[in-house]
Amino acid sequence: MARLDIVKQRVRAAFRALAGIDAHIVDTPTPATSPASPAVYQPSARVLDYYVTTAPSPQTALDLFKGEWASALPAPLTDTLAGSIGLFADARITWAIEQFGGVEGRSVLELGPLEGGHSYMLEQAGAAEVVAIEANGRAFLKCLIVKELLGLQRVRFLCGDFVEYLRAAPRRFDMIIASGVLYHMRNPAELIDLMARTGEQIFIWTHYYDEMIIQASPILAPKFPSRWTTEYQGFRHTLYRQEYQTALDELKFCGGSAPYSAWMTREELLACVRHFGFHDLRLAFDVPDHPHGPSLALVAVRR
Repeated sequence: MARLDIVKQRVRAAFRALAGIDAHIVDTPTPATSPASPAVYQPSARVLDYYVTTAPSPQTALDLFKGEWASALPAPLTDTLAGSIGLFADARITWAIEQFGGVEGRSVLELGPLEGGHSYMLEQAGAAEVVAIEANGRAFLKCLIVKELLGLQRVRFLCGDFVEYLRAAPRRFDMIIASGVLYHMRNPAELIDLMARTGEQIFIWTHYYDEMIIQASPILAPKFPSRWTTEYQGFRHTLYRQEYQTALDELKFCGGSAPYSAWMTREELLACVRHFGFHDLRLAFDVPDHPHGPSLALVAVRR
């Protein structure tokens, strides 16, 4: 019995010890701590910078491409900050419309609208429909801004490659406007051919290659490293490779979709237009000393 009593005492002592431990655990207050401040997430891309926090206005839309606009905008946007070139009142397009005998009620295909200046002029002149195709995504979005701000109703801007559009031969147009695009092509003869298949009258403003003028210019000469003779649809001609060089580093670049293009001489340009079925050619704005290379405008009409 004595040994049993000793065992019972030891068991009771063990339970008391355990109870004391439990009591210590329960009764010990948890140290007070200050709640941690919530972490502020820092996005790696500054997506919030694309939000506009001012009241809507034409300028807030234009500022989506701040510093990239080329064109001075017409009324009622003359007080906005955009570009400085008068592409919304372009004498070359006024001349083309006159040579066409007007565009009222006619369908017009425009290649490379840039910022919609010529599209605007064609609608103002009464064109029934203007389909304008732009491959440069930033330029296309600028065209949509212009369409909204000026309320253009008969102009439809399409985003894509106009050469691929013309290759598909979707339909014919009364007129085609190709201002500032031919000298950005790698195969300019093909573009002339495609326009001849699609339009009854065409307008082209372009730069052309002149050996004496370009090689005498320290700015232009390095951009033309080579030449080659080629043939397209029976038209044999020489092309002069033109390199964009550092212009490709600029967001406002508005050239072709490759690092280079191919220029034609003035004589072969005119011969090419005739080769593809246009014999009534009217020339204007021939500027041999243009700072970016000799240039001219032409309207070609089927007889």
